[in-house]
Amino acid sequence: MRREGLRTLVPHLREHRGPLVAAAALSLVTAATGLAQPLLVRRVISAVQDGSPAGRAVAVVVVVLVAGSVVGAFQQYLLQRTAEGVVLATRRRLVGRLLRLPVAELDARRTGDLISRVGSDTTLLRAVVTSGLVEVASSALLAVGAVVAMALVDPVLLAVTLVAVGVGAAAGVTVGRRLRQLARASQERVGAMTAAVERALGAVRTLRASGATDREVDAVGRAAEQAYDAGVRAARVQAAISPLVGVAVQGAFVAVLGVGGYRVASGALSVADLVAFVLYLFVLVLPLGQLLGAYSQLQLGLGALSRVEEVLALDEEDPASRPAAAAAPVVGPVVGPAGGVPLLELDGVAFAHPGSDRRVLDGVSFRVDPGTRTALVGPSGAGKSTLLGLLERFADPVEGSVRLDGTDLRDLPRAALRARLGYVEQEAPVLAGTLRENLLLAAPRATDEEVADVLAAVGLSALAERSPLGLDAEVGEGGVLLSGGERQRLAICRSLLARPELLLLDEPTASLDARNEAALARALDAVQRRATALVVVAHRLSTVVGADQIVVLDAGRVVGTGRHEELLVSTPLYRELAATQLLVSG
Repeated sequence: MRREGLRTLVPHLREHRGPLVAAAALSLVTAATGLAQPLLVRRVISAVQDGSPAGRAVAVVVVVLVAGSVVGAFQQYLLQRTAEGVVLATRRRLVGRLLRLPVAELDARRTGDLISRVGSDTTLLRAVVTSGLVEVASSALLAVGAVVAMALVDPVLLAVTLVAVGVGAAAGVTVGRRLRQLARASQERVGAMTAAVERALGAVRTLRASGATDREVDAVGRAAEQAYDAGVRAARVQAAISPLVGVAVQGAFVAVLGVGGYRVASGALSVADLVAFVLYLFVLVLPLGQLLGAYSQLQLGLGALSRVEEVLALDEEDPASRPAAAAAPVVGPVVGPAGGVPLLELDGVAFAHPGSDRRVLDGVSFRVDPGTRTALVGPSGAGKSTLLGLLERFADPVEGSVRLDGTDLRDLPRAALRARLGYVEQEAPVLAGTLRENLLLAAPRATDEEVADVLAAVGLSALAERSPLGLDAEVGEGGVLLSGGERQRLAICRSLLARPELLLLDEPTASLDARNEAALARALDAVQRRATALVVVAHRLSTVVGADQIVVLDAGRVVGTGRHEELLVSTPLYRELAATQLLVSG
C-alpha cells in the first residue's frame, strides 16, 4: 500500500474522524471478546477434566460471545453509515469542482467519463471505509493479540504457524500490489463506456433517422467489452489472493495438528492447551483473511480515488478579478463620437486556444453604445461565438482588452460581470424539469407577475397556458417537449428575468422556421426595450438588418462595420452574404 495513496485518502476521511474513531474503539472491544473466547473455552475444558462445576464458565463464554456479536453488528452499521457519508461528501466536492472548472477544461473532456467518476468511482470509496482502514487496523490488532496468546500457549506451534501463514500472506501482498493499477484501468474503461452511452442517448433521434442505431449499439458494446475485459483482469488478480491464503491456512492447520498431536502424546502439551491453540489459530486466520481482503479493497478504492483526485486537482475557474498589480492603468472613461461612454468596447482583442498558435480572433475592435443593437455576422469559423465567450470571461484575450463601462473585464469578479450580462447560447439549452425551474434559473426570486410579463413580451404566454399545470409543466429532457422556437424564446426569457444590462444572443435563429424567426424578431424588438444593449450573433441576416450596428467578421478579423445599407456598399463579404440570402434588391 503506497503512502501517497493513503495521503490522498486522508482529506476524505478527516471530517468523519469521530465515527471512525468510535468504530475503531468498538473494533477493540470485538477483538478483545474474540481473544478471550479461547481462554474461556480452555477453562471450561479444564473444569470438565478436573470434575469441577463448569456452568458458570459456560455462562461466561455465552455472554462474551453474544456481547462480541452485538458490538460487532453495531460497529458494522457505524462503518456503513460513515462510508455513505464519505461517498456523499466526496460526490459533493467532485460535483462542485466539475461545475466550476474552466469551460475550456470541460470542453476537452468527455462528459460520460466525468459522470462515471461521480458515480461508480466514488462508490468504490465505500469499500475503503467498510472493508478498508478500520478493518485493517482491527484485523491487525486481533492478529497480533492472537499471536501473543499463541506464544503464551506454545511457542513451538506458533513458529510452525508463522512459517506456513507468512508464506501465504507474503504471496497475497505481492499479488495485491498489481490490483490498484488494474482497478484504475477498469474504472477508466467503465468511464469510456458511460461516455459512449451518453453520446448515443444524446443523439438517439439522429441515429435512428440515419439508420445508424445498430452501428452505435455495436460501438457501445465494444466499449462494454473493453470494460468487461479490464474488470476480468482485476478480478483475476483479486481472486488469486484467496487461494494463496487458503493454501497457507490449510497448511498451518495440518502442521499444527500434526506437531501438536505429537507434543500431546509426548506430554509436552495438554489437550486443553492444544484446543486453545487451535482456537487461537482460528482467531488468527480470520483477521488475516480480513486483512488481505481489506488490502485488496483498499487497492480497488485507491485506484478509483486516483481518478477522483485527478479532477479535484484541476484548478477551478478563478471567480476573482486579476490582482491590482496586473490591472491596466486607469486612463478614464472612453468617450465615443457622440460624447457618451460606450457600454462595451473591444480594443485590439486577440485570442488563441491554449496550446495553439492559430489566432481565432486577431485585432478585433468595436464599441456598443447603451440602448443599441449590435449584430455580429460572418461565415462559420469567423470567431463570433468565441467573441461572446470572451465577453462572458469563459476565457480571456491574449492581447487587447474588453471593457464594460470603461472597466477591463479582467478587473471585474466573474460573478459580478455575469450578473450584468444575459447570455443565450446557440443551442438554447433547456434543463430537464419544469418551465418555472428553467425561467427562474438566473433569477430565483422573480415573482409570477414578473415571469408572466416577460413571457408576454416575447410572445410565450400561451406556453404557460398549454397545460393545466401552468408553469409547473415539465419540458422534457433537453426541452424536447418544446419546439425549437419556444426553446430559444424561453432561454431569452430566462435571461431577461435577471434584468441584464447587456444581452448576448448566439445564433438565435439558427434552427428556426420562417414563422418562428418572425416571432423571434418581434421578441428581440421587445428585448431591446428591456436590456440596455443587445449583441446578436447571426448567420441569417434577416433578423439583424435593422440593427444599429453590424460588425462583419472574417477569419477572426473585423472587415466591416456599419448599418445594413452602408455595408452593402463598403464590404464585399457582407454584400455576398446578403445576396446569398436574397436581401439585396436587384
